[in-house]
Amino acid sequence: MDNSKVFDLSPYPLLQQIGQTPLVQVDLTRDQFPGIEVYAKAEMLNPGGSIKDRPVLRMLTQAILDGNLTKDKVILDSSSGNAGIAYAMIGAVLGYEVELVIPENASQERKKRMQAHNANMIFTDAVHGYDEALREVHRRYHALPEKYFMADQYKNENNWRAHFETTAVEILRQTEGKITHFVAGVGTGGTITGVGRRLKEFNPNIQICSIVPDDFPGIEGLKPLGRPEDIVPEIYDDSVVDVKLPVTIDDAYDMCNELARKGWFVGQSSGAYMKGVYDIAREIREGLIVTIFCDLGERYFSTRLWD
Repeated sequence: MDNSKVFDLSPYPLLQQIGQTPLVQVDLTRDQFPGIEVYAKAEMLNPGGSIKDRPVLRMLTQAILDGNLTKDKVILDSSSGNAGIAYAMIGAVLGYEVELVIPENASQERKKRMQAHNANMIFTDAVHGYDEALREVHRRYHALPEKYFMADQYKNENNWRAHFETTAVEILRQTEGKITHFVAGVGTGGTITGVGRRLKEFNPNIQICSIVPDDFPGIEGLKPLGRPEDIVPEIYDDSVVDVKLPVTIDDAYDMCNELARKGWFVGQSSGAYMKGVYDIAREIREGLIVTIFCDLGERYFSTRLWD
């Protein structure tokens, strides 16, 4: 893998819009914690509607540069939804077929978006969790390796590098280096690993805080990593994490609804992150906390989030 090569995005104006998202102040905690500033990276403003546009763009374009993704290959990976949308959208722009393995309980809104981009979807039993989708991807790839380019976001170094080189750099610039805490979670581990490594490189005292969802029903898009059978993403660097914050699905839902009453309409992982922000805010007197708003609440109308 030669990271010195740069993919030319000039023929693809839509893909040039990925990244450089605003960092927006969230005043949800201001009255309770006046010494604390809270900001969210508005990743729902990416063309695919989520933070997953960043790593998927890098994984695919780097694979093209390296010669691993050619026009005769089908892009294959597992996803809980947002990465699947990014694969489907970016694959459509670049002219590749896309095949996605998804837990059957992924929201209907996300399934329809992938379908709109003409992706082929295979569904796995939700009872067996997201890891079953990952296992099915490997079964399919090993049965027909000549057919597929397996992006494998769980172990693809370009996943975390996308956040190391873009998301974290933007956060440092937008906060003028004043960030004291970063709150996120682990799906593939790319965001918290890439951002965490870059922030620690800039200032080792910046606290990296990871949300830990409950095992079941869990929080869509986030891994609990608490059971022996849980697949730990190979790219996840646990050493950058200073604090782990347990959050339940009900915590996430409650926070999404509270955010909505203030005008913010975000998905459940964003709600979970904001619950973590609250927990950190209770422990410190002053600081500048940055979190991620991963996607919009519209993607969850078919779930019980907005019941």
